[in-house]
Amino acid sequence: MPSVKVYNTKGAEVGQMELAADIFGCEYNEALIHQAVVAQLANARQGTKSALTRAEVRGGGIKPWRQKGTGRARQGSIRAPQWTKGGVVFAPKPRDFSQKMNVKARRGALKSALSYKVANDQFIVLDEFRLTAAKTKEVAQVLKNLKLDKSVLILTDGDANLALAARNIANVTVLEAVNASVYDVVRNAKILASKSAVEAFCQLFAKPEAEKSEEVNA
Repeated sequence: MPSVKVYNTKGAEVGQMELAADIFGCEYNEALIHQAVVAQLANARQGTKSALTRAEVRGGGIKPWRQKGTGRARQGSIRAPQWTKGGVVFAPKPRDFSQKMNVKARRGALKSALSYKVANDQFIVLDEFRLTAAKTKEVAQVLKNLKLDKSVLILTDGDANLALAARNIANVTVLEAVNASVYDVVRNAKILASKSAVEAFCQLFAKPEAEKSEEVNA
């Protein structure tokens, strides 16, 4: 069972925390993580770009000049692509870029990404991380105490003050643990989570199993 050191907001080690092996001790699966990241980025695309082809541009129904005898290149329409205000060659059209990924595969990718962070000492746990007021300097001081000078993903259990205080700090992302995605985990160098956030994360993965067992018992 993997374990991580637990720190306080001053950067001092205050204990150890054992993590669930089925979540934070999984085998690294790069192909599955890549698939999940590509799917997430593809699903975020609007797919609304559009341009007109020569068939859709208004005008150009008559031949600009006769075919021969003028000394100029032959032209059939002033809405051909080589003309100003002409149509676009292979014009982009609205399309759906979304990719489907099974829930089991998506969860497996997230577990694999988290396990990689834990195995490489990139997952830091705080005994408690709560703010009485949304003060950016308090969050900045905590990051300085923990020597986190690269991109950081802060996982919370829903603390609104923390989200407000950290939103204008460069390279810091704050999310509720239950809303974290594979892309969020991969794109940040370090993950900073409170013990309560880790427990909420474990409950998220345990919930489907509990529902499944209830259905079997019924």
